[in-house]
Amino acid sequence: RSSGINRINALNTFEGDRRSGKMPNPVDLSGDDSGEFEGNIKVQKSALSTMRPKRIILLRHAQSQGNVDESLYQRVPDHRIELTEKGRAEARAAGERLKEIMGPDELCYCYVSPYVRTMQTLFEMGQAVGPERFLGVREEPRMREQDFGNYQDGGMAELKRQRARFGRFFFRFPNGESAADVYDRVTSFRETLRNDINFGRFNCNISGSVTDDCNVVIVTHGLTLRIFLMRWYKWNVSMFEGLHNPGNGELIVMERGAGGRYSLINSCHDAAQLKRMGFSEEMIADQQWANGASAEALNSEWPTSKGSLFFDQFPDRLEKSRRAERRAQAA
Repeated sequence: RSSGINRINALNTFEGDRRSGKMPNPVDLSGDDSGEFEGNIKVQKSALSTMRPKRIILLRHAQSQGNVDESLYQRVPDHRIELTEKGRAEARAAGERLKEIMGPDELCYCYVSPYVRTMQTLFEMGQAVGPERFLGVREEPRMREQDFGNYQDGGMAELKRQRARFGRFFFRFPNGESAADVYDRVTSFRETLRNDINFGRFNCNISGSVTDDCNVVIVTHGLTLRIFLMRWYKWNVSMFEGLHNPGNGELIVMERGAGGRYSLINSCHDAAQLKRMGFSEEMIADQQWANGASAEALNSEWPTSKGSLFFDQFPDRLEKSRRAERRAQAA
């Protein structure tokens, strides 16, 4: 209890220093919607880049009973599906991997989908990491699985075939969600995460000392994980649809680079691994740029910072869409 009070006091001191002028006001530290700033605002942003967690680590839940027997979804609510024995072992292995990634004095703060299989994954992972290394755990319903309807009936296989023809991002399951719907709630969660970063929630260790050695861990689901990356890095729909799910219990590590931005090319992932995940050369180049870019920099070879790229690329995208529709009509 005393360590928790110390941590609250440290956060209060941090906020008091900010209000008194000893520290600059918090600014947008997400690193994915940075704009051009003038004067001291730009300096403040660089000075506060270490307010960001050292890493944002995404974890897809370990193997669940539903991964082994999809018919289970017809009689058990999705949110109550549990891990298999193999899944529990995968989750503990993920915890060992997380320990290897974190330094000996680093801590983590966790957001977890409130589904049983994600919370079980966190529990088993925590046994390997050590519960004392978690500053806090927050159940986050916005990072839950895509909703497929209350119970999945025997027609799900046909619906998934329809999704492939219609388009994986926009197809909405009856009484459920599309990936586009998941995008909307993940966007809302991202704003919460940004606010937590700006407030300095992740910058106190368990003794109340200000530190930049904190990792944010998000335990979620395959599609939701990909949507989070899509939203953070401003990928378009075509980029998203080219991605593959990570494996059960697989860690995807966004690491803070020297300039303060998060990159997926780091000590845990290389370009070859991203390519296997479905990254295009353009997406890989953006990650390489982010690895060394400053927090306030803009990638001049990315459409959101160079509008002419959209007009250069759209004819090819239009033709790709037409080919996809012709294939769907012929199927």
